[in-house]
Amino acid sequence: MNKTNSSAHFFFDWAKARIDEMDATLTSLEGKSGAMQAETRAKADRFIADLKEKREEFDRKVKTQTEAADDALDVAQARLEADWKGFQTETSKYLETFGTGIGEQQAVFQSQASAQMNAWRETADKLNAAGKEFAVERRREIEEQVARMKADAGAAETKLAELAKAGTESWNALNAALAETRASFDLAHKAAREAFDRATGRDADK
Repeated sequence: MNKTNSSAHFFFDWAKARIDEMDATLTSLEGKSGAMQAETRAKADRFIADLKEKREEFDRKVKTQTEAADDALDVAQARLEADWKGFQTETSKYLETFGTGIGEQQAVFQSQASAQMNAWRETADKLNAAGKEFAVERRREIEEQVARMKADAGAAETKLAELAKAGTESWNALNAALAETRASFDLAHKAAREAFDRATGRDADK
């Protein structure tokens, strides 16, 4: 992972994590809509179709950044973050309108939590593998960041599992917890990116 493509790697990892959460949400919602009465299901299905379109539009925007420079990726990520928040807002509206109770909220929460934890693990494994490309003295900081990311992931997983086990939290509380662990992931991801850039910069200076 050299300096010219490290930003792109991190951008696409970030975007994939969001898309995976969208897909998990949609799968959960579709699984519940089948039990609805015909008229309600028709309305719910239209709502889900709109969510799918938001997911597809997000994916299309990500794919346009394949050759983008670092500055453009930063701008694109900020805009896509707004789109992601829009998807989350619409999910909340769906649950308020069609949710059948705490069980459906928990199902969506658990689907997003699972996708989020998978993103933590996949990203940490990828960073760990990429870090081995550097000489020992330059990969030490990267390995430290990966270890910290894994520790943060463990703490996040414990927190989300406790909320899932309780089964009594409101959607607002569950959504806030997911946002908090998601932000932790983004910070860990950013720190690892900076470690890679420093390591690559040291290589370039030699």
